[in-house]
Amino acid sequence: MVVLGITGGVGSGKSRVLYDLQENYNAYIIEADKLAHQLMKPGQTIYNSVLDAFGRDILCKEEPYEIDRGILGNIVFNDKEKLALLDRISHPLVKEDILRQIQKAKKDGIIKLFVIEAALLIQDGYSEICDEIWYVWVEKEERIKRLMESRGYTREKCISMMNSQADDEYYKKYANFTINNQFDYTNSSNQLKARLNKLLNNDIMS
Repeated sequence: MVVLGITGGVGSGKSRVLYDLQENYNAYIIEADKLAHQLMKPGQTIYNSVLDAFGRDILCKEEPYEIDRGILGNIVFNDKEKLALLDRISHPLVKEDILRQIQKAKKDGIIKLFVIEAALLIQDGYSEICDEIWYVWVEKEERIKRLMESRGYTREKCISMMNSQADDEYYKKYANFTINNQFDYTNSSNQLKARLNKLLNNDIMS
């Protein structure tokens, strides 16, 4: 089984790459952000720790009193120290769950391509887990344009989110491969196919 890490800044189109990997190469996908949201639900591992750190004002007003992601997001994306605090709480528990799933997949022996997507994949030490880490790159202004069109964000919010993440040079320095996702789907898909062909020695290309 090959474990592949996918990373990149907000608005870079990582979802498009994940879709390609899942639909065309039958990859098993874990998105760390979505997993963290699952683990933040009442009764899950992250929930109480986040409440202790940020207070009950971040909760929805009705039962089951889930964490309001919008409220929490506005807090952390405007305060680097609070973002770092949230990361320290959630990331180790997310990584622990991912490691458990990897071990299960290896034991079952069914999955050939196990993919982990996370913005902080490199920073959180996933290079020790992944056979390769890919960086999905798109020029900053194009990312802002896409975020404003697809999510309705203001330009200011886009820039604030981007400033909370590492720059292109950091990702490119530590990633094994960079996908240029600036252009159309076919272009990105061809890059992906060529790299997978090399990485997997045609195991899943037939």
